[in-house]
Amino acid sequence: MGNYKVSKKQEVLKQADILKYNTLIIRQLNTISKIQTKISKVKMSEAVSNINTLVTKEYLQTQVENQYFERKGLGDKDIKPTKIAEELIGMLNADGGILVFGVSDKGEIEDLNILGDKLKSYRTLTFDFIQPACNVELEEIEIEGKLIFLYHVEQELERIYYRKDNENVFLRVQDTNRLLDRDRIKKLEYDKSIRRFEEETIKDFNSEDLDNELLEEYKTKLNYRGDVLDLLVKRHLAVKKEEIYIYKNSSVLLFAKDPEKYIPSASVRYIRYEGTEPLTGVSHNVVKDERFENNIPRLIDEIKSFLKASFKDYYFLDMESGRFKKVPEYPEEAWLEGIVNALCHRSYNVQGNAIYIKHFDDRLEISNSGPLPAQVTIDNIKTERFARNPRVARILEDLGYVRQLNEGVSRIYESMEKSMLSVPEYHEKNGNVYLILRNKISGHSKTIHNSVMEKIENEWVAYNETQRKIILYLFMYHKATLSEIVDYIKINENTIRSYLNKFIEDKLLDKLSTKQRDINAMYMFKKQ
Repeated sequence: MGNYKVSKKQEVLKQADILKYNTLIIRQLNTISKIQTKISKVKMSEAVSNINTLVTKEYLQTQVENQYFERKGLGDKDIKPTKIAEELIGMLNADGGILVFGVSDKGEIEDLNILGDKLKSYRTLTFDFIQPACNVELEEIEIEGKLIFLYHVEQELERIYYRKDNENVFLRVQDTNRLLDRDRIKKLEYDKSIRRFEEETIKDFNSEDLDNELLEEYKTKLNYRGDVLDLLVKRHLAVKKEEIYIYKNSSVLLFAKDPEKYIPSASVRYIRYEGTEPLTGVSHNVVKDERFENNIPRLIDEIKSFLKASFKDYYFLDMESGRFKKVPEYPEEAWLEGIVNALCHRSYNVQGNAIYIKHFDDRLEISNSGPLPAQVTIDNIKTERFARNPRVARILEDLGYVRQLNEGVSRIYESMEKSMLSVPEYHEKNGNVYLILRNKISGHSKTIHNSVMEKIENEWVAYNETQRKIILYLFMYHKATLSEIVDYIKINENTIRSYLNKFIEDKLLDKLSTKQRDINAMYMFKKQ
């Protein structure tokens, strides 16, 4: 019996030791798993390209295709070498970029080795199908043991590229590749000649004039490990000769503390007028005149803060809740995109004329020197894109000031529409491009009193659909006749009149007429 008790005790101890051992093993496995997860995350964020440190595994898998980035997977309908050559031609003629071959649209890493002997034709396609000789660097990399190709495309300032076998010319616009006709090719040739300004070098540039803090931000953004000045060379913003850095106009515009020291009128001027038209002489109505002088990224930040403080608010009627929501005079997305576009596309070679932001009571005008880029017209401005200063545009996208430049104009239209404001207006006059954004703040602030808005919000649930539409129409147009409201709502006149009379009794509306049944009488919200 004694031996049995001892062996039983030993067995219990043994089981406890096994339990402790298993617990320890589980903890170690969990620790290993966490370490592996951390390593995996680090690998995802590490650059996989020696040419462009922005390119990580995550970038290749998740980056949205845009002006500068294209994926081609093995499962695509047309992945012949000629098709990839056409995509590269489009990038060469536009703003350059990266074409990755071997990653699907869903971000799956594939293995080009399965192409076998056919892979050779993808290595030589720039020589076989693109004319003239181009600056496309092929980088072959392995991810998880799978081979993919990165075609690094450097945009060409002067030459037009085409397919060697059929002379077709392509241009990348947004995330699509377009075949150009003769007229478009001529316009492309014209615009390429204007682009040369940002490539010109600055004589006697003092490197102490560089914004080193901004350069470090850019270096961090690109995950670049080397010297920041070498990064400028890699991004074609400077050249290095015998250990001496020579800076281009593009680098001065982007990274100098005071670009105007080297490029006259590289600034933005804001003018606030009292009223709706500029007046001179004794009627001079300028109430504020501010000039902003800095590099383009800092300009964007400074102007953004300044305008947000300068704009008034107005009320927007939410038809679902019946609440009046306070919104800015202009949607930020609209005016900010307009300013970024002006900074990207102005002709900096036309000196003596800054970008102007003219602020009137009823509108905002943004103008910049130089006509529209050759591929763009007033009619196609929402869909067409061609960067006049591609170096500037590319760096601004790298820094995150724009998601995709090609979306900019569309966002201006969309944000104005969401705010129930007028359609943006583009004009081209005297060699300048003008964007006009119109507001409704003067009408709203003068026609709707706070007490009226409060009554509408309190009674909104009790109003039927017709009553709500009457309120919305008067809110949008400030005043209206009975017939105008009838035409809008499509309900018989007597019903509309009865509702209008009820609103008058409730002290929401005023009828601007002394006659009992005046068909031309105006109805509007009470002012107090």
